Amino acid sequence: MIGIGVDVVDIDRFRRSLERTPTMRQRLFTAIELDYVAPQADPVPSLAARFAAREAVMKSLGLGLGAFGFHDVWVERATSGKPSLVVTARAAELAAEAGVSRWHLSLTHSDLVAVAYVIAE
Repeated sequence: MIGIGVDVVDIDRFRRSLERTPTMRQRLFTAIELDYVAPQADPVPSLAARFAAREAVMKSLGLGLGAFGFHDVWVERATSGKPSLVVTARAAELAAEAGVSRWHLSLTHSDLVAVAYVIAE
């Protein structure tokens, strides 16, 4: 195992940030992610979990915010519902340098917080 990363996002705070800065959705999330959450009555908890996944990836590599672009990592869902990470560009370079060959991801959210747990193997 290379590293473990976990991140927790306060959903109400994240919601307020998205409302204050409408362009934030496009800056933080890929079209694939935005399309996935679009049909949801309240997409903010799912978006908060996806944001947490990016931060958890950085932490699993021992890096801080800004180590790579937000579109370098995103979450996809299998038809079964299982989430997985797509790691590209600078994030993929950093992962390769660290020796990462496989990622594990778990996402969850309640009414209050969204959590992402990442293992870099």
